[in-house]
Amino acid sequence: MSNKTVRAALLAIALPLAGCGADGLPPVSSVSKDGPAAGGAFPSDVTKAEGMPAPFGEPQTATAARDVIAAPSVADVMAPSPLPEMSWGSETAPVTIVQYASLTCPYCRRFHKEVFPQLKSTYIDTGKVRYILREFPIGKTAGAATIALRCAPPEKYLDLYGRFLDQQPAWVSQEVRLDAIYAVAQQVGMTRAEFDACRENHVMIENLKWVKERGRKLGIIGTPNFFVGNKLYKSVLTMDDIRALVEQPQQNGDAAMAAPPARAD
Repeated sequence: MSNKTVRAALLAIALPLAGCGADGLPPVSSVSKDGPAAGGAFPSDVTKAEGMPAPFGEPQTATAARDVIAAPSVADVMAPSPLPEMSWGSETAPVTIVQYASLTCPYCRRFHKEVFPQLKSTYIDTGKVRYILREFPIGKTAGAATIALRCAPPEKYLDLYGRFLDQQPAWVSQEVRLDAIYAVAQQVGMTRAEFDACRENHVMIENLKWVKERGRKLGIIGTPNFFVGNKLYKSVLTMDDIRALVEQPQQNGDAAMAAPPARAD
């Protein structure tokens, strides 16, 4: 068997284990799990993954106590963050979509490749949707890549996010391979010195931990998960799902709209 064949076989095993998992959390019965009928349901038998890795802090366990908001409001979902929200589209758009994503998640990769371009051109660029992307790294490899992602200039964030997803087979593995992660980050102009310094930015890392913990409190247990207004969808949304949600906002909880939060920066 050739080395190329062996590597492909290993990646086929590694990718499902590295992202999209339930993050060691039990099902949250108080949060709606009902996504649009057309969406691909979040798999119930995915491998549970590690919690936020060092240097983020100690892993979460399935038995750890958690403070989960039973019925989050729009204000809960849009609570100000210590990190600037990575968002695209008008802050006054009538509908806000918040996606929680892990860079190692193949379902996030599928959404970004197959759905996001049309979402952007149809709704984000036309002022109808404000799209917010929040980090929810699952596993140590995703955590290391997420640190690098947050160190990219804001105008390059979405580009690097897409590159990490597109190039998952080149850097995702059970062990953290910093050189492989940096090989992606340098494609948007990041130097090795910047990459290494980023891993020592403990304030930023603690803030990333806050972002993930806020997701847990809102009921996020895997990726991709989406909020439209205050309604949580644990599904890989299709464009048909999004079209229905955007064009019928009155059906989405408190309302699909969310007033722009106070900016953390």
